[in-house]
Amino acid sequence: MVEPADKLILVVDDEPNVREYLRAILEDAGFRVLVAGDGEEALRLIKSKKPDFISLDLVMPRKSGHRLLYELRRSKELSRIPVLVVTAHARDDLGKNDIKDLLDNRIMSGPGTYLEKPVNPRTYVDAIRRALGLPLSPPADERVDLAEQIRKGLTGASPDALRQALQALQKKGG
Repeated sequence: MVEPADKLILVVDDEPNVREYLRAILEDAGFRVLVAGDGEEALRLIKSKKPDFISLDLVMPRKSGHRLLYELRRSKELSRIPVLVVTAHARDDLGKNDIKDLLDNRIMSGPGTYLEKPVNPRTYVDAIRRALGLPLSPPADERVDLAEQIRKGLTGASPDALRQALQALQKKGG
């Protein structure tokens, strides 16, 4: 069975804090992640690393997501990589015409082709999982139950047990 760890996701966004936020969401979901700060850097990574999925900002310097997406779709080799546009500009003058153009010209089509910032982590991960044919994230109430179990387990725990728990979490993240 294919797992998120088997999939390489490229996050392309010119805002470092957004890039790192999206990277953290995807790594927490088990994916391997690469990041790029603009379309030119992304194209170099796409050609060398062949990601399984691309999360793409629309409005960026040097090469916009709009331009990059057109280039990808013209390439026989790269056109099959699924792309999710993640933008804060779907409804404003900076991006609404680009979104309309991409949809009208079927450069991207169907539900789940773009998300508006700020993204909800679960919605973001589920859109990517869906596009890759992976099972969706566990329900939120299951995660809440796990968090509650952890909270209860930490109550009254010894400093040594807390240190061990922290070390285990740090190993998972590092």
